[in-house]
Amino acid sequence: LLCPSDFTAKTFLDAGFQKGKLVRFIYGVDEKMFHPSAAARPSGQGFKMIYVGVAAVRKGLHFAFEAWLNSPTSKNGEFLVVGGFIPAYREKLAPMLAHPSVKVLGHRNDVPALMRDCDAFVMPSIEEGFGLVCTEAIASGCVPLVSDACTDLCRHEFNSLVHSVGDVPALTEHINRLNQDRSLLSKLREQGLRDVSTLTWEAAGHSL
Repeated sequence: LLCPSDFTAKTFLDAGFQKGKLVRFIYGVDEKMFHPSAAARPSGQGFKMIYVGVAAVRKGLHFAFEAWLNSPTSKNGEFLVVGGFIPAYREKLAPMLAHPSVKVLGHRNDVPALMRDCDAFVMPSIEEGFGLVCTEAIASGCVPLVSDACTDLCRHEFNSLVHSVGDVPALTEHINRLNQDRSLLSKLREQGLRDVSTLTWEAAGHSL
């Protein structure tokens, strides 16, 4: 059984499968599609954060909105939300979605370009089988701000900033740090990009 994350492997172990039947691997990233801009975005343009995926409770998007709106970054920054909403979830989050800094873009075909134009990617998942979109963000030069459900490739203060699931104050602080400390943003971005050759589909295939 091929398990793309420790979380996935644990579900099989909990169900009584033998550890020897489980093989860990990763999904790769298409480096021709997801690649960085020549340089990081200038700080004078204002901080931009992006979420890509289904807008559902298990993805923890409500934690991201709360952290964003608690941060002074929301006063002159932008939070882009790409993907479809579960209707009841969208209704619940309507007051947060109405904030002028939040841009709900729906389904898009230009996700790589959007990622290249953002400073950070947020994925505060409550549970996650494998966050391929995190890998795509790293390859695009977009620094992940993720929960510890997404740590198969995201490493705290190496290529990302990681918070415990549901820890909104920590996520707020991480948004503030990247907005205020552009040298940290640049360091995490560059360290992530240096690892991209080990995250491609070709590398994943060789490993498997």
